[in-house]
Amino acid sequence: MLDPHATLPFAAVPHPEARPARRLTWDSREASPDVAFVALPGERMHGNAFVEAALAAGAPFVLTDLDVPRALRVPSQEESNARDALFAWARQERARNSLVVGITGSAGKTTAKSYAAAALEAHYMPVYNTMPAIACFLIEYGASDRPLVVEMGIDRIGEMAELVDLVRPDVGVVTSIGPAHLEQLGSIEGIAREKGVILQGRRALVGAQAAPYYSQNPGVESYGFGNVTHAGQDLQVTPEGAGFSYGGVDVALPLAAPVQAEAAVLGMVLAQQAGIPLEAAASRLAQVSLPGGRYRVHPGRYTVIDDAYNASPLAVQAALDALGALPGRRISVLGRMLELGPTERELHAQVGSYARERADLTYGVGPFAAELGDRAFATVPELLGALTAEVRDGDVVLIKASRGISWTPEQRAQEGVGLDVVVNALLQARDNG
Repeated sequence: MLDPHATLPFAAVPHPEARPARRLTWDSREASPDVAFVALPGERMHGNAFVEAALAAGAPFVLTDLDVPRALRVPSQEESNARDALFAWARQERARNSLVVGITGSAGKTTAKSYAAAALEAHYMPVYNTMPAIACFLIEYGASDRPLVVEMGIDRIGEMAELVDLVRPDVGVVTSIGPAHLEQLGSIEGIAREKGVILQGRRALVGAQAAPYYSQNPGVESYGFGNVTHAGQDLQVTPEGAGFSYGGVDVALPLAAPVQAEAAVLGMVLAQQAGIPLEAAASRLAQVSLPGGRYRVHPGRYTVIDDAYNASPLAVQAALDALGALPGRRISVLGRMLELGPTERELHAQVGSYARERADLTYGVGPFAAELGDRAFATVPELLGALTAEVRDGDVVLIKASRGISWTPEQRAQEGVGLDVVVNALLQARDNG
C-alpha cells in the first residue's frame, strides 16, 4: 500500500483524511477507492483541473499543490512541483529494488520486455510508458522482492538521460537501432547515441542487429543468434512457432517469429545472470502472450498476422522476413510510417521494395501507397474492399503501419495508419465466412 502519511523524500502536508492506496495514476479517469491521483502539468491543461473528479471517484488521496480534502499537498512554488515530487518518490522506491532492467530500441522493445519479464518473473511496465507512468510504476512496485522490467522509449534528444536518471537500470538493453523518430533525433548515429545512454548500468546487453553500433563500448555484451556474446543455438522457425536451445535447455515459442526468439534469448541470458534455473525460465517463455498488434498470429482458414500496433522501417523489414519464411500465398498490407523526416518517401520505397521480395501480393495504403505495394489505395476503406475480396483459404496476411494514436478515425483512414481496423475486418470476414 502507498501511504501518504509515510516518510517521503519531498516536503508535503498530508490531509488527515488521506488514505493509503494500492496504486497511483496520472489519469483522473482511472481514479477509484484503490487508486490515487497525481495532478501533473500537461500540454493543454493542468491535472489540478481534474482533482475534484478524482475525489468524487473515491481516490484515497491526490498528490497536488491544492488545499483540498484527502490531499497530499506539496508547496505551490512552481507549476512542476507535483511532478518533481512524483519523481522523487519514484527514485526512493526504485532504490529499494535489487534488479531493474531497462529496455529500449528502435523496434522490439515491447516484445523484449514481455519475454524478459517472463524469464525473470518480474513486474513490468504496461504498454503506456511515459515518464509519469514509469514513476507511478516504480512507486507501486519498487519495494517488491521481484525484479522490475521497464520499457524506455524516446523521441527527442536528452530524453533517455532523463529516463535513466529516474529508472537507474541495473541492466540496460538496446534491442535494435534503425530509422525511427528521425524528425527529432536527426540520424541513425543520433539514435544510437541517444539510446546508448541506457547502457550505463552494471551490465549492458544489445541485440545482434544493434551490436555493431556499440562495438567500441567497453563491457557491452550482445545476445541473439550467430556471432554474439550470448547465442541461442539451432533456431528453427515453422508456421507453428520458433524453437532453439540455450545453455543446453530447449525453448519452444508457439506462433513466434525470429524477433520473438531473439527476445527469448535475452530472457534466458537475464535469467542465467540472475541465478534463475533455465528450465523454469524456458517454461515461462513458452507461455508469453504479446499485447495486441505485436506480431500476434491468428491462424485459421487463412492466417492473419496482426503487427499493426506501430511501425518503423526496421520493424517492418523484420516482420516481412518472418512472413517470407511462411508457407502459403504471402500478402503484405503496409501503411504509412510516421516521424521519418525528410527521407520518408525514400524509406517507404525501400520498405516497399523489401516487401515485393518477400510477399506474393503487396498492398499499400495512404500517401506512400505506391511505394509500399503494387496494389495501392488512397484510403483504408478503399483498401478494405479490395483486400477482403482477394484473400482466400491458405493465405498468410501481414498488416503493419504506424498508429497515429492522436488522430481521429477519419484521419487514420485517410493517412493509412492505425490498421488494426484492417485486422478486425479480415478476422470478422474469415470467422463469419
